[in-house]
Amino acid sequence: MTVTLRQVALSMTDVPDTMLAIDPEEAGGPEVLAPVRRAVPVPGDGEVLVRVAAAGVNRPDVMQRRGLYPPPPGAPSTLGLEIAGEVVALGEGVDPDMLGARVCALVAGGGYAEYAVAPAAQCLGVPDALTMEEAAALPETLFTVWTNLFERAFAVEGDTVLVHGGTSGIGTMAITLGNLFGLEVIVTVGSDEKRAAALRLGADHAINYRDEDFVARVKEITGGRGCAAVLDMVGGDYVPRNLECLADDGRHVSIAVQRGASTTVPLFEIMKRRLTLTGSTLRARDAAFKSLVAEEIARTVWPFAAAGKLKPVMDRSFPLSQAADAHRRMEEGSHVGKIVLTIA
Repeated sequence: MTVTLRQVALSMTDVPDTMLAIDPEEAGGPEVLAPVRRAVPVPGDGEVLVRVAAAGVNRPDVMQRRGLYPPPPGAPSTLGLEIAGEVVALGEGVDPDMLGARVCALVAGGGYAEYAVAPAAQCLGVPDALTMEEAAALPETLFTVWTNLFERAFAVEGDTVLVHGGTSGIGTMAITLGNLFGLEVIVTVGSDEKRAAALRLGADHAINYRDEDFVARVKEITGGRGCAAVLDMVGGDYVPRNLECLADDGRHVSIAVQRGASTTVPLFEIMKRRLTLTGSTLRARDAAFKSLVAEEIARTVWPFAAAGKLKPVMDRSFPLSQAADAHRRMEEGSHVGKIVLTIA
């Protein structure tokens, strides 16, 4: 049944048997990201085939390229965790109305390619208010910030939250969602230029951690109370410092470990102040979980996108053939917002 549906769709849209993709055979530097020919994937049950217009570039892509973050079982080896484009073929069980739809999607891999397969339930319709490049820059950071800051950290209107990496894709999404949902957002950044950029983007406070002690500044900003939640992508020795920033009953959520996966924390302080330490990774979660998140985002957040109020902060776009340059841009650390690959 799946093959029959695909054949019908392909005859309508003239999809080739092979495509260009970024699928390096070995780990290495950005230079391994050369386009190669790969077979166009076939959508399985509950999946759609998307002709990719743009794909977001994320830190996990860099880690995978280096050989430090292998794709989960069953995921394509081709890089890329978020895409936007047109649905050109359907797997079994997918609503026929999705054929021809403009969608963006969170995927477990395969995004750096001319065609990619996505679970239909992880797709969001692209409204007229978004370009394809903007739509491709949303899913990974949107799913990550929503599940961790609003679901795991229980951030609600009126809360003060601390987010590290304020001008990264995650940081700028946290600022955007914080503004939409009434949070007071404090971010840390690594330069005065990025501090100014974060404030322009809507952060309530931006701390240059190279010049200031962020723990002392958070206490000053909050009048000594501390913040309700910390969204941390740094790890290592930042964790005990983050705990000092929390108010009683505060929540600490770890989503990355750039400064190390181990640390020492003051257990009695955690007990005495009723602090919560939690964290998550997104890529390895099953399709059922990601589908539930997509459904919640479609209901609670996506109306802002349709109204033009939810847009990603865009840094630069590169053609697929220049994926290596896109990774160099990310690794040099000067970007503000999302880096995107465009596919002609």
